[in-house]
Amino acid sequence: MDLPVMPPVKPMLAKSVAKIPEGMHYEAKWDGFRAIVFRDGEEVELASRTTKPLTRYFPELVSALRERLPGRCVVDGEIVIARGGRLDFDALTERIHPADSRVRTLAERTPASFVAFDLLALDDESLTGRPLTERRALLERMLRDAGPPVHLAPATGDVEVARRWFEQFEGAGLDGVVAKPPTLRYLPDERAMFKIKHERTADVVVAGYRLHKSGPVVGSLLLGLHDDQGVLQHVGVCAAFTMKRRAELVEELEPLRLDDVSGHPWAAWGDAAAHESARLPGAPSRWSGKKDLSWVPLRPDLVVEVAYDHMESGARFRHTARFRRWRPDRTPESCTFSQLEEPVRYDLAEVLGVRG
Repeated sequence: MDLPVMPPVKPMLAKSVAKIPEGMHYEAKWDGFRAIVFRDGEEVELASRTTKPLTRYFPELVSALRERLPGRCVVDGEIVIARGGRLDFDALTERIHPADSRVRTLAERTPASFVAFDLLALDDESLTGRPLTERRALLERMLRDAGPPVHLAPATGDVEVARRWFEQFEGAGLDGVVAKPPTLRYLPDERAMFKIKHERTADVVVAGYRLHKSGPVVGSLLLGLHDDQGVLQHVGVCAAFTMKRRAELVEELEPLRLDDVSGHPWAAWGDAAAHESARLPGAPSRWSGKKDLSWVPLRPDLVVEVAYDHMESGARFRHTARFRRWRPDRTPESCTFSQLEEPVRYDLAEVLGVRG
């Protein structure tokens, strides 16, 4: 492979802001695997946000990109999978599997798509030094005849349209809106763009914690919600405390600490089969690898209010939740899934402009 922009390349990133800024180039924020595509003739490579190779996990995309992209180019975008008219991140994570036969089966059962939103190189020219407006115009011309599963990310310069997208597109599983300065050069691994994500709050049960990698202080709180049968399901974690606060939490939570996990709602966490019928902490995954997933059980009496962006498959927080405040006025039994706000569904085909 011989391209004007060669791997490894870390993609340009965005920093979170509270409101959609005016005077920007706006795109939807996709909930998938960020990927940079390198194509040189028959060679096609997909690289993750951390520059790790994704090529072998998406053979159907490699074929489609070879057919739909110019002979020599480097394109930034997102790998996504849609089911039932909305993005499905769970289906995407299933594709990271060591068995080639499993990957190919899933490629047929849940084929992936690629949504392109930036162009780093075309033919013999690097475009990273050009402003976004020029890169976008070239990308639009390059993909004007492309079809599914390769898509051009919708974009607008109208802030009112962006605000409407922010409200509507969440129903199709998207994360929010990204705002980019029109004159922005492509700056790898720099947070030069802006992302605006939904934030909601929920009252959840603290049922345990994991130790921090640096020592005997709290790394993250394990959070739970009760389902319709009154069973406490693990829904995610709350982290991002200062080191001083992590040490304080160990002392504050000590009265709730259980020496024996047998009486805990998540006592079966170490049994792989138990994870098939319940949401428990410590489920083995291809992402965690050899990571220590052990945790300290707590009597599930404490309630905390956390902020979150959205739920993954309606069952767990998609990202790490943010601590807001303790809720001594709430009982653990009152912390149920019913409090969670569900966005109005919106067909992903409408986002991408796909019909039929």
